[in-house]
Amino acid sequence: MLRSYLFVPANRPDRYDKALASRAGAVIVDLEDAVAPADKQAARTELLAWLAPGKPVIVRINAPATEWFDGDLDVCSQPGVTAVVVPKAETGEQIARVAAASARPVLPLVETARGLWSVLEIAKAPGVSRLLFGSLDYQADLDTTDDELLLARSQLVLASRVAGIGAPVDGVTQAVDDAELLRRDCERARRLGFGAKICIHPRQVDIVNRCFAPTGDEVTWAQRVVDAFAASRGNATLLEGKMIDGPVLTKAQAILDEVAASAR
Repeated sequence: MLRSYLFVPANRPDRYDKALASRAGAVIVDLEDAVAPADKQAARTELLAWLAPGKPVIVRINAPATEWFDGDLDVCSQPGVTAVVVPKAETGEQIARVAAASARPVLPLVETARGLWSVLEIAKAPGVSRLLFGSLDYQADLDTTDDELLLARSQLVLASRVAGIGAPVDGVTQAVDDAELLRRDCERARRLGFGAKICIHPRQVDIVNRCFAPTGDEVTWAQRVVDAFAASRGNATLLEGKMIDGPVLTKAQAILDEVAASAR
């Protein structure tokens, strides 16, 4: 289960292998925001030299409207690149173009008002496996704060579900040394329906992985629900004084399925 997505700057090839050695669900090599314009060509060359089938990474390319987009897109068809993050995603046509050119799954990064307005179109575009929330850029675009992004986050969750893709990935927590803030951010995201979170430092990975994994209490509850339904031959029944029916069973089975998938 991919619960954590760790960013590493493309102009720091010394960090690529270290990122892969972390417990992150996936590593994203960033050719966009982490790299200054003057260094983008060199960073792309460094990444090309390092890429290999045994070192799977996701690549965040520069936005479609930039001069670096086409060159970055060429990198994404190379062995070792497992998916492509498209920043400033605003139309389904942008995403379809990337999917066709790279022949890789696409992770659109929704980080503008225009992107959120078109989020269902983006989520339904060919090749999309999951949406990412670029919360910092979104705050800048709307001149707001992270505390005011409940509606935006809920829309990403809803669009993902309607499009039939994976639960979205929440944006970054900037304070890399504040474990309690990171836990609160993760817990909020999980309650809203997110399935993972972007990390900007390896020390965030373990906390994120734990927060998005089912807890022991949740697994115990899920097993008791499944057992109760089996005993009632699929009929609605009572468990600890609470009525449980089909939707409750669906939730419980999803928890057990996730645990089983993580163990494989």
